[in-house]
Amino acid sequence: NPVATGLAASLAKPGGNITGVTVGQQELAGKRLQLLREALPRLSRVAVLRDPNADPAVLPETESAARALNLQLLVFTVRAPADFDGAFRGAVRARAEAVHINETSMLTAHRGKLAELALKNRLPAVGSFRGSAEAGFLMSYGPQWSDLFLRVATLVDKLLRGAKPADLPIEQPSKFELVINLKTAKALGLGIPQPLLLRADQIIE
Repeated sequence: NPVATGLAASLAKPGGNITGVTVGQQELAGKRLQLLREALPRLSRVAVLRDPNADPAVLPETESAARALNLQLLVFTVRAPADFDGAFRGAVRARAEAVHINETSMLTAHRGKLAELALKNRLPAVGSFRGSAEAGFLMSYGPQWSDLFLRVATLVDKLLRGAKPADLPIEQPSKFELVINLKTAKALGLGIPQPLLLRADQIIE
């Protein structure tokens, strides 16, 4: 979130020497909770792994979505991979039924370990990016990276031709993808509703 972190005055008019593309995590947190509910209709308690270095707007957005879906959130702060085991143990003790991982660079770098712990603790996990579902999360929902890379390249081209960063709006994602890992679903003994499967951009079997 370049505005919340002070890198830009606004997305439309950055005003400094920064432009680019943001992945818009805060807006997608609620959508991931909704997808979890669709996959697990009886879901009532969701553990959230919170990296304190994340965009500060993400947690309030997640809490607001949880209230709308009548879900109880159980928030566990993880500052480093050494905190993962304790967070999952706490989630199990609190009777969480799934885990929501709004990924930061630290969490994404260790998504294989997170997928392993989620499966070990019988907690369906939803993450932010395709690679997390490929690593073993139950599902992921987030921006389509290939589209973001193309848009970054377009911005670089404009800058090399003399445009000023202050005059180039910071762009937000416009293409999103839902990935469902049926291997993980089978390992957890879950049946994914057919309407949700039909909406998936990729199914891992």
